[in-house]
Amino acid sequence: MEARVKLTLWGAEKFFGPGVCELLERIRDTGSIQAAAAQMEMSYTKAWKILNRAERGMGVALITRVTGGKKGGSSTLTGAGEKAVADFRVMEARLMAAGNALLIEYERTFRPGGEEA
Repeated sequence: MEARVKLTLWGAEKFFGPGVCELLERIRDTGSIQAAAAQMEMSYTKAWKILNRAERGMGVALITRVTGGKKGGSSTLTGAGEKAVADFRVMEARLMAAGNALLIEYERTFRPGGEEA
């Protein structure tokens, strides 16, 4: 048995979670918003909406966009984008560890035939 905890950051609206983090990681790996969106089976428009909401929520640019040209555009993560990805993954791991520590404390309740309420 394990605890699975999902970390989502909110301000005026939800702005950063596992999906945003994965999108940023795929943009970093592919150099392309379009390719990252395709890998995640989402539309390019949806990827832009997600990125814009994250940047609005954090108040910083997470990616640098280069448009057009012979070979098309490209995108790279800014320093803030790289830090957001790294810090989110650390926060996520620490939250999972805390969730599992709590599960150890309360697991008898959740095991089949566990303690009566």
